[in-house]
Amino acid sequence: MIDHVTVSVSDVAASRDFYEKALAPLGYVIVMQFPQAVGFGVGGKPDFWIGSRGPGKVHVAFSASDRKTVDAFYAAAMAAGGRDNGAPGVRAHYHPTYYGAFVLDPDGNNIEAVCHR
Repeated sequence: MIDHVTVSVSDVAASRDFYEKALAPLGYVIVMQFPQAVGFGVGGKPDFWIGSRGPGKVHVAFSASDRKTVDAFYAAAMAAGGRDNGAPGVRAHYHPTYYGAFVLDPDGNNIEAVCHR
């Protein structure tokens, strides 16, 4: 299952305003906001993000059932030729139990596995 997706934008403020209005009929609101990224969602969970990011045009995060699965994803992706973009670990700046790993695919897109437990 996909946990969240991020699309790179050239102007975060202009895109925030666009998506805030465009997604309102779907029930999406701004859930989280950082200087270079905005997370939209329904029910308090941001699952669609926009941001001026580094590598890649797309960021896709896949849900993992536990931290061991995140570790296995990272090892498999690295063995398959991925490039490290963040080893498995807690990302407390998102929330206290956010455990993720980030790998760049052959085209430089940022692929993540995340466990929220």
